[in-house]
Amino acid sequence: MFDILVYLYETYYRPDACPDTAALTKKLSAVGFPEDEISEALNWLTGLAVNTAEPAAAAPVSKGFRIYAEQEIVALGTPALGFIQFLESAGLLNANQREIVIERALVVNESPLPLDKLRIIVLMMLWSQGAEPDMLMFDELLLSDDDNTGRLLH
Repeated sequence: MFDILVYLYETYYRPDACPDTAALTKKLSAVGFPEDEISEALNWLTGLAVNTAEPAAAAPVSKGFRIYAEQEIVALGTPALGFIQFLESAGLLNANQREIVIERALVVNESPLPLDKLRIIVLMMLWSQGAEPDMLMFDELLLSDDDNTGRLLH
């Protein structure tokens, strides 16, 4: 599924540039993606579209602290939660976007969620809202886990 999401991000600059579901299914199948993965990716994107119907700019500003349920902590894992916290504290995600990312991550049913998949989820959430990640976020989203091993965090 994540390969399809990356393909869509790279192929279509905006979500409204994607063809309708039937045509997109045919295109993805022609490219060589398996039918079950296409179906899973399109269902995931449908859920994302429902969650991003409200523009990010209209989201209320939250100064609160997010407390994660035990189920979320187990499902996401410490690295994913830390990454979400980093993006939010750096002002790269607002509270509404954070909640969309968490909801879409929990749908994946992979526990704990690998950081590379969370990065794709964040990228797709921004893509669905027509938002361009700034350079700091773009660097963070495109770094592999191997690239992060030598970094010194203060």
